[in-house]
Amino acid sequence: MPAAAPIVVLGVVPADPPYRVVEIRGDVVGTARDVLDVIRLAHHAGLTHVDLDDPAVVRWVGGGKYRWAPR
Repeated sequence: MPAAAPIVVLGVVPADPPYRVVEIRGDVVGTARDVLDVIRLAHHAGLTHVDLDDPAVVRWVGGGKYRWAPR
């Protein structure tokens, strides 16, 4: 069984402005309003290689990397 992706980006929270909660290795590390925030949070957590298109690195919940607004 493959290992779980270290980065999990949860679904959009319909706030003003909308955001997504980011987990790294099972811990909530912050919120992101765009993909750059996801990369910054990952780098802050010590992850240097962040391929947002690799499902072994990032699991997008409730929409992919281009979904930053509520439905």
